[in-house]
Amino acid sequence: MTMNTVLLHCCCAPCSLSCIDPLRAEGIEPVAFWYNPNIHPWKEYQARRDCLLEYAPTIGMEIRVREDYGLRDFVRHVAEDIDHRCAYCYEHRIEGTARYAAENGFSAFTTTLLASLYQDHEGIARAAEKYAAEYGVEFLYRDFRPNFRAGNQRARELGFYMQKYCGCVFSEQDRYQKQIERDRVRFQCAP
Repeated sequence: MTMNTVLLHCCCAPCSLSCIDPLRAEGIEPVAFWYNPNIHPWKEYQARRDCLLEYAPTIGMEIRVREDYGLRDFVRHVAEDIDHRCAYCYEHRIEGTARYAAENGFSAFTTTLLASLYQDHEGIARAAEKYAAEYGVEFLYRDFRPNFRAGNQRARELGFYMQKYCGCVFSEQDRYQKQIERDRVRFQCAP
């Protein structure tokens, strides 16, 4: 890998739009890395992965895929503390990215998770620093959040699949909880 190449962990194509152009404007070429064993159910995982796989070639971006639909492993790790599952989720994906970067000749990595207005930005950065040190690769920190809304707007214009929740089945429930409650009342279901 050349010095101006960085492994870019991508949670989805829409978030990648907040990161790719700013990196390229700095003379840094991102190589997309799909590793998201937290995303469930399978159709959601597939839709997000395939959208990224279809988009990357249209902009000349290399993409690497670590295929891991990790439902059982993810649930096993978060089942005891579902309300704090996000810390495990960040750590696991960031560690996998840092390890992949080290094992495949990348000197640096970053993540599209740093683009979201809804994630624990500082927690993600801490995890990335930790695993960068552990695996001997640089964590290229960038605050991509200022590009988030424009990236999402561009994703809509391009007709990208736009997810409705963060990724895991528990975040899907959180996303739809108000609707679940309305339906319970509407259909007079027991709580």
